[in-house]
Amino acid sequence: MKNTVVLLVVFLFAGTVWSQEVKNNKSAIDNKVAALLSKMSIEEKVGQMTQITVTNFEVTGKKGILDAAKLKEGIQKYHIGSILNVPNPGAQTIEQWKGVISTISTEANKTRLKIPVLYGIDAIHGASYTQGATLFPQQIGLAATFNTELVKKGAQISAYETRASSIPWVFSPDLDFPRNPAWSRMWETFGEDAYLSSKMAVALVEGYEGDGVGSKYQVASCMKHYIGYGSTTSGKDRTPSIIPERILRQYDLTIYQAAIKAGAKSVMVSSGEINGTPVHASKHLITDILKNELGFSGVVVTDWKDIIYLYTRHKVAESNRDAVKIAVMAGIDMSMVPEDFTFYTDLVDLVNKGEVPISRIDDAVSRILKMKFELNLFENTVADLKDYPAFGSKEHIEKAYQTVAESITLLKNKEAILPLNKNEKILVTGATANSMKYLNGGWSYTWQGENSDTYAADKFTILEAFQNKIGKENVLYTPGADLEIENDAEIEKAVALAKQASKIVLCLGEKNYTETPGDISNIYMSDSQIKLALALAKLDKPIILILNEGRPRLISDFESKMNAVIQCYLPGNEGARALVDIVYGEVNPSGRLPYNYPRYPNSLEKYNRKYTESISEGEQNDDAKYEKSYLPQYEFGTGLSYTTFKYSNIKIDKKEISSSDDITVSVEVTNSGSSQGKEAVLLYLSDNVASITPEFKSLKRFEKIELAPGETKKVSFTLNPQDLKFVNNELKWISEKGTFTIQIGDQKADFLLQ
Repeated sequence: MKNTVVLLVVFLFAGTVWSQEVKNNKSAIDNKVAALLSKMSIEEKVGQMTQITVTNFEVTGKKGILDAAKLKEGIQKYHIGSILNVPNPGAQTIEQWKGVISTISTEANKTRLKIPVLYGIDAIHGASYTQGATLFPQQIGLAATFNTELVKKGAQISAYETRASSIPWVFSPDLDFPRNPAWSRMWETFGEDAYLSSKMAVALVEGYEGDGVGSKYQVASCMKHYIGYGSTTSGKDRTPSIIPERILRQYDLTIYQAAIKAGAKSVMVSSGEINGTPVHASKHLITDILKNELGFSGVVVTDWKDIIYLYTRHKVAESNRDAVKIAVMAGIDMSMVPEDFTFYTDLVDLVNKGEVPISRIDDAVSRILKMKFELNLFENTVADLKDYPAFGSKEHIEKAYQTVAESITLLKNKEAILPLNKNEKILVTGATANSMKYLNGGWSYTWQGENSDTYAADKFTILEAFQNKIGKENVLYTPGADLEIENDAEIEKAVALAKQASKIVLCLGEKNYTETPGDISNIYMSDSQIKLALALAKLDKPIILILNEGRPRLISDFESKMNAVIQCYLPGNEGARALVDIVYGEVNPSGRLPYNYPRYPNSLEKYNRKYTESISEGEQNDDAKYEKSYLPQYEFGTGLSYTTFKYSNIKIDKKEISSSDDITVSVEVTNSGSSQGKEAVLLYLSDNVASITPEFKSLKRFEKIELAPGETKKVSFTLNPQDLKFVNNELKWISEKGTFTIQIGDQKADFLLQ
């Protein structure tokens, strides 16, 4: 007992010392920021608020070669504080990145105050703009793991490899809350549930930033895109949203709150507009709520050209100068201009003429300088490559593989057609079967990810992974279809080859894309691919459908004819390897859908729909026929295994609680099948009656467990008073007395809030 007490005292003392060190460090940084700010001219301050793309500094006609004169002008004349993006033609080696950052750093050190340039990058599923880096699943796949520890570890690896590239700032995580599955950035999000998104956001921020971004193995994170960006009414990128503030606060804002609490250092503002106000022009959203109400003390940066767009697209500013004034006064700290110096010249003029107060400039610049000090950029901006021996290592690749293996989601397995037998001859066909760009998607080596086959030539496509697993002699292949162009001859070839195989592996999906190039007007799988699926189905041979897509492209035209359906999302470089191991049973699938997979384009209800979004049997009139109004192809949380899990003995510690009580619930989960497997245990809560129409159910807790055949584990969750609350029409979080229902698997329990 004495030893225990001594250890406890030592632990508490160490914790106190560490806490004091953090406080002292914060105080020291604040003092450094204030001292440096006092020495800066207006021009130097405004320069810090200016971010320019690196390609602006390339030699004309020579891609990837920095022009010393252009760089000198940007840093010496315009005092720019930040550079972003990747040099042409795409992903650099760590040696090339070291050269780029060294050149920029050398020029910055020639300035009067030697303020380092902050470099930012879209490293959103690994150091994705660095050759040889470990690429993880895109965010939608991370969400499907329902495993925050695995996601956090992946973010740590991504931070390590991004710092190995001499880059300290990543534009991730994406905290958008997509309400329309057609949106071209859905795959960059964690899906349709705010609680799941919040937990995954914390995992990424903690993984990126660790115990301090000053470490040479951590990076500063950037939450994006604040706020409401994923809620476009049209489903198209950068188009208007209509969102009541009550809804923003109950869902979208909670995700940012969680990430801010986890320590996120910066935030990127949405390119969209809400209720007619561009977010970049909203003082209410940026200053009143984000900075003042939530206490966010980090850097607020624009997205690409979005101040300029206030003038040219949104039409809320009469000139670019007017747009700069509106955005800066709304609370913008840094402008991703990013291709000219108009922001700088206009803002300097606005300050000199008293139209923007110096206090607003000092606030913005203090935030930027603070992040630079926290990142230790004044000490060093260039990586010593021998400090990163694990870059692209087998250990890192294995962690990416594990993440993919837990994300891939088995949606259908009719008559246990899977796993396949390795002795069977198969046909692999489909438009996405033999390209790395469909596995990686956008933000991979280049913006749209179009060159993944070159940069990831040493990785397996789906076809190659099957050939590697069972031998080329057992794998027949033809594309069967283009993603868009119909080709009857190719379909006939696929049908002919299928007759020689015992099973068909049909790989369908969509092109690599992000942002506006990914906009679509038809959410169905493309006609060319549907035609191939229907032609193969006529053969009456078992078909395993592999979906390789960033959003749910509708498959209701042919899904009933598929024997198995696997969703692999955008799994990254290790995706095909993990997929094939699942198909052959070497890995037991455990992913779950992080969104409702719709059946029809006019039936896009979320899993946590309102009761009025579907008509119950008891409400239907006898003199009319009704089509079932809630019938997704697959519901949020769907995910099959090769084993079975039985839920039993749900228990709650209180049947009645007050508004200040926690409540603990437990359930027993048994592996009732014959193989070891992982199960994401999901707890849903229903508020049965409320003054604001309640949700059908909402996810409140989850935990992933692993069970051997016959093994039983008790899983416990604790709900707190906040879990019972919703935002009312006065924009206050409240709970109301009444009955609540907890559901875990097929187990339910009620309790009363007094």
